[in-house]
Amino acid sequence: MASFYPTLAPFVMKRPWLNNLFKPVANWYANAAGYRQLGLRADDLIVEEDELVVRALKRLPPKEAYDRVYRLRRAFQASTVHKLLPKEEWTKPEEDVPYLKPLIDQIYTEEKEKKALDTLTVIRSH
Repeated sequence: MASFYPTLAPFVMKRPWLNNLFKPVANWYANAAGYRQLGLRADDLIVEEDELVVRALKRLPPKEAYDRVYRLRRAFQASTVHKLLPKEEWTKPEEDVPYLKPLIDQIYTEEKEKKALDTLTVIRSH
């Protein structure tokens, strides 16, 4: 997923004044999205239909994989009964850290490297 979509995040994160400007807006947007009120983290929303994501899910440590399934089932149940979780069970911004995206990026980089090595042509010098 490293180059699946363009992002300005690295540019913003390197500049403290831009980071301070956009951080409140980013937090507001994440809260407005509603997934935190269901106890989910942003990486829980990544669609599992992509092969890279499936492979990344297999690389998750057992505890993280269990926690992900628990969060998804709890959110599904809350959504089914049309109720949000109690406020103390909402995902806090400091808990909403990427756990799957780094693995996806790692697999993407490995695939790119493998493809580059597979298509490598060796030129013999005389």
